[in-house]
Formats: sequence, structure tokens, C-alpha cells
Amino acid sequence: MFSMNEFGNNLYSGKTSFPFVGRRRLWFVIAILLVLGSVLVPLTKGVQFSIEFTGGSQFMVVDPVTTDQDVATDAVRTVVPDATTKVVVVNKKDVRVQTDQMTTQQTQEVKAALAEAYQVQPDEVADSFIGPAWGENVTRQSLWGLAIFLALTFLILAIYFRTWKMSAAAIIGLLDVLVITVGIYSLAGFEISPAAVIGFLTILAYSLYDTTVVFDKVRENTTEDANQTTRTFGESVNLAVNQTLVRSINTSVVAALPVGAILFIGAFWFGAETLTDISLSIFVGILVATYSTLFVAAPLYAAFREKEPALAAHDAKVRAQRERAVASA
Repeated sequence: MFSMNEFGNNLYSGKTSFPFVGRRRLWFVIAILLVLGSVLVPLTKGVQFSIEFTGGSQFMVVDPVTTDQDVATDAVRTVVPDATTKVVVVNKKDVRVQTDQMTTQQTQEVKAALAEAYQVQPDEVADSFIGPAWGENVTRQSLWGLAIFLALTFLILAIYFRTWKMSAAAIIGLLDVLVITVGIYSLAGFEISPAAVIGFLTILAYSLYDTTVVFDKVRENTTEDANQTTRTFGESVNLAVNQTLVRSINTSVVAALPVGAILFIGAFWFGAETLTDISLSIFVGILVATYSTLFVAAPLYAAFREKEPALAAHDAKVRAQRERAVASA
């Protein structure tokens, strides 16, 4: 009968072991394919950015007699025939219409057309405008926030672990999480909004936490095994990943459950759009972050350091001792 406690104990002792480091070439090939696919999806399908990034005009029809989205599109095109529209039902009772940037006169005419089409009073159609300069400012601040986060992460990890190679492996793991998460967003046709960007930054912090816990155990094992000849450096790293595997799985499940509840119940059921954007990016990111820590960051750190002269000599000594033990058996 399967016992989670026994499984965890076997992983911690090394009796049961998954080859995270031993088969790292396979994991790296899979990771590269996922990253390439995540990059190609936006290039071929395009990324849907919210109006906060692109700029444009927005209309909100409050409590119309119908929420048929085609009604809004037809109404807007009676004023601007070639207008690009995006219509979304909000809170299951209101209709939000986003269009390209319109003049003041066009805005008033579209408001009147929407009011007539949805059989509401003109004052029940609210309009707002987001200029391209504001959208560019949001984009610039988001990129600056990401750059500052990655730079501080690299510096702090380098100081804490006393090696830039651990920082480099962690940063590559974070970028892997970010690219794949954005790729999944694009593939599913989800819109990237400021709330989604906040979710992306949040999940990078979660991924960093998960990676730091694993790397802390890696440092502990590799330091203890430095003066012993029982395990190679790669085996010490692999043991550390296995020892923290159950913790990583438990943490991911515990984190994903409430986020999933917010996403599937609070957001989709009640139509809370901001919650949808944030919770969706976090939910996807939690799954990707767990994968990245186990299959990318930790094996990559082992690859970065195995060729160092001291570690190469230690690994050769371990293998030589094993060969002598086999020969004498």
C-alpha cells in the first residue's frame, strides 16, 4: 500500500531517486522546446494586450436588455465602419466595448448608437479614453519592474549562496517560468493586463522562494559531501532535489488550491475580471515554477559547476573508489 510518509523518507534517504541531474540533457531539450514554442506562439498568433497597454476608447453599457456581443459590434460600425472592437460581458449583466482611439464626436455618436441598440438611456453608457502615452508608460514601468526584480534577485542570491553560478541558474529558471507562462497565455488567447503583469511578478517571487529552498539544501549537501567520497557533486545535487521534492509538491498544491478556487469560483462564476487576470497568471505560474525548479534550475546549477577543477577531481576520486570496490568484490 502506498504511503506518502514512506515515499518521502525513501526520497530523503536516497533509497528512491528521480534522475533530475542524471537525465538533465533530456530535461534541457524539453525545456528548450517549451521555451521555443512559447516564443513562437506570440509571434504567430500574437499577444492580446489590454487597453491599458494599447490605448483606445472604452464604453460600458450598464444593465442592457440583452448582452449579445454582436449588437455592440454592429452599433459601433454604424458610426465607424472599419472599427476594431472587443466586446466583453462583465458581471454577467453589463457590456464593455473597447475600440480604437476615437474622436470626441465619434465617441458621442457611438454612445448614442450603443444606447439605442441596447435600449438603455444615454447616461447609462459610460465612456473613457486611454491614450497611447499612458499605455507606453504602463509598459515601460512593467519592464522596469521586471528588470529591477531580476537584478536584485541575482545580487541577493549571489551574496547569500556565495556563488554567481547559483544566481545564474535561478535567473534562467525564472525567465523560463516567465516565458512559458506568457506562452500559455497567448496560446489560450488570454489577455495580458496590468493585473496579469502583477500576477507574473508575484509568481516570479514564488518561483524564487521555491528555488531558494531547493538550492539551500543543495548547498548543504554539497558542502557536507565535499570531504567524502560517497557521492559525486551531481549526485549530491540530485539527492537535495529529491529530498525537497515532497515539500515542493505539497507547497505547490497548497498554493494552487486557493488560487484555483479564486479563479474557477470567484472569477469565472461571479465574473470578477481583475481576479481572473491575477489568479490565472498565478495558477499557471505555480505549476510552471515547480517544474522549472526541479527540471531546469537545479540540474543547470550542477552543469555549471561539475567542470570546476576541484569538483572534477572529487568526482574522479569517487568513481575510482567505486571501481576499486567493484574490482575487489
